Amino acid sequence: DGKIYDAYVIYPKNHTSEANFVEYFVYQVMPDILENKCGYKLCIYGRDIYPGEDAASAIEKRMQKSRRLIILLTHQLINSKENAYDQHIALYNALIQNDTKVILLEMETIGTYGKLQESLRFIIKQQGTIKWKEEHTVHPQSPNSKFWKQVRYCMPLTNWPS
Repeated sequence: DGKIYDAYVIYPKNHTSEANFVEYFVYQVMPDILENKCGYKLCIYGRDIYPGEDAASAIEKRMQKSRRLIILLTHQLINSKENAYDQHIALYNALIQNDTKVILLEMETIGTYGKLQESLRFIIKQQGTIKWKEEHTVHPQSPNSKFWKQVRYCMPLTNWPS
């Protein structure tokens, strides 16, 4: 299908203390579980998009070469004044072009979705979110936890370990 990545990961990129766990999750936990233990290939901004590359076109190209979009929902992502370019492109591809499936990971309890942009609320209404719960932080590296099983269920079938 011409795709290189199984999923493109969208997460808040502001460096605040709350973002520490999210960055750890994106750069350590997700690759360990999804790449090392389950055989998927992720595209992560900051790891797979290089300094000096035109960020906008690199993001767009990587998304087009990804089978899924994983969006980490956090208060930081929702309350961010400048909506991330990658989030706009992702939602456009998912909703308008209808060519990429979105996986929403609710990393902290969002509560009401009223502050979310309408396109995200639409996707949540259609398919819901996969909720990260505090007890996962005790053993975040277990691919057999309910959370990771739900994530793998939403991922492309081609790479499922037998």
